[in-house]
Amino acid sequence: MKPKNKENKRQRVKLTAAEKSELFAEGVVTVIIMLLLNLSVIILYHLAILQDKSLVNGIYFLKKTMTIGPGGFHLWSWERIGVFLMGIADVVVLYWRLIRRYHQMQLRHIISELHYIANGHFGHRISFSVNTDMQKVIDSINSLVDSTVEAINEEKAIEQSKDELITNVSHDIRTPLTSIIGYLGLLKNGAVTSREDMMKYINIAYDKAEQMKSLANDLFEYTTLKSTKTKLSLSPVNILSMMEQVAAGFELEAEKKGISFAIKARPEDLVVNADVEKLVRVYNNLISNALKYAAGADTINLVANLVNEKWVELRVENNGEPIPQDKLKKIFDRFYRVESSRNTKTGGTGLGLSIVQGVVELHGGTIRCESNAKLTSFIILLPRHPNPKLANSKARRVV
Repeated sequence: MKPKNKENKRQRVKLTAAEKSELFAEGVVTVIIMLLLNLSVIILYHLAILQDKSLVNGIYFLKKTMTIGPGGFHLWSWERIGVFLMGIADVVVLYWRLIRRYHQMQLRHIISELHYIANGHFGHRISFSVNTDMQKVIDSINSLVDSTVEAINEEKAIEQSKDELITNVSHDIRTPLTSIIGYLGLLKNGAVTSREDMMKYINIAYDKAEQMKSLANDLFEYTTLKSTKTKLSLSPVNILSMMEQVAAGFELEAEKKGISFAIKARPEDLVVNADVEKLVRVYNNLISNALKYAAGADTINLVANLVNEKWVELRVENNGEPIPQDKLKKIFDRFYRVESSRNTKTGGTGLGLSIVQGVVELHGGTIRCESNAKLTSFIILLPRHPNPKLANSKARRVV
């Protein structure tokens, strides 16, 4: 009775030998009861004839027969019709009792399957096919189990990613903090006398502190976007000018890695109403992501296209190594990183792209990623004039 895998084909409820015997006994008991009932009716019928002379005329009418031919062939009589109707009633009652008992047995099997699932066998599904409204119940139960399993798996994934986040954040905080304390300890104890060494250690401590600040900013931005009170401060933004300014902030880092920027806007005077600070954060995260992870890239494209009067398409592209197709669906998940090993090399919490998605959705837009051998493209579709009320209502679904 317990299918072993969840892809079982629909099948009728198979009765056990005991249930078949029970069904047979039900039929026998029903037949006996109906025969006794019929016999009672016949006896009462004859007693009525013997005891009540006033009924003779009525009984005669019931027994009156239509005949045809010299031999008197009987076509029908009211008495025979009565017997025939009693026979039909007997069959109907027998069928009704048997089908009712069969449905009760089906229900027992369904309840048994439900208890089996409730005991923790969430990979199991009720595979019965029935011809009653009970089928809707079965389908609803299977759908409920599917959604429950999906929710459980999602919750497990979130818990795992949170555990990974705590581990990564702890590591990312401890490593620079250890360096800061070590170098400041040397300076405090007077172990370093050379001004050159002093400036070297101060610069290292400062860089480590900046790294910790960046981590804190990511966490703060992420938790801020989760808040339903997050609001946009909308103002006209010249996209080309903004992209040039953002790219200028990464020129030194990009030059060290042999990467150049190609910036285009169509038209060049394209203006969008947006929250400048948050939109700059989107570009910062996407460009920083490309510089860290786009191995072999030599160009980062920043492109803005006017789709129509209502929508603008923003693209951040690089020609580095493609992202595996099986990773694209999860790339915007919170705490997710395409390669966990990258964290030890590049740092980060895996929140960057989740923050990007949150900001875009807060504006009422969408973002997707496409990656092939030529280009990896982050494509943002943004309304030119976001509705602040509508955008703020979407904040509840950001993460």
